[in-house]
Amino acid sequence: MLTEVCAELRNYFVKDIHNGTFEIVGGKITPLDFIQENQHFRIVGSVFNDGVYKNTADLVLTDEIFSGSVWAMAVPPSVVALAEEIKKYNESDEAKPSAYNSESFGGYSYSKATDENGAPIGWKKVFASRLKPYRRISVL
Repeated sequence: MLTEVCAELRNYFVKDIHNGTFEIVGGKITPLDFIQENQHFRIVGSVFNDGVYKNTADLVLTDEIFSGSVWAMAVPPSVVALAEEIKKYNESDEAKPSAYNSESFGGYSYSKATDENGAPIGWKKVFASRLKPYRRISVL
């Protein structure tokens, strides 16, 4: 989800960009000595692995050799937590389409927030005010 959030923000919290040829063998990318353990990084220019990842011991990527970039990132913990919250929202019933947008019976009523087409409002609108402080005009 962090990949989608950073793309929506147009902000990858870039510290360094390393261009070159990278090799992923056995699910591990080399060279990656410029990324610390538990630091986020973005792969750009890969056929199979474009996206944002966290450098952990259990990270497994798809094997390939590619010429591209690896961006060292410094993602604020608040953005990581917000991405987790958005992920949970997307998995909830609130975000899922339903045949019913509202219901009421016996003094109880419930309405889902919907867009102009009657579909549930997506995470971008639901979290817009909390995403706004991190938004950038351009990616770099």
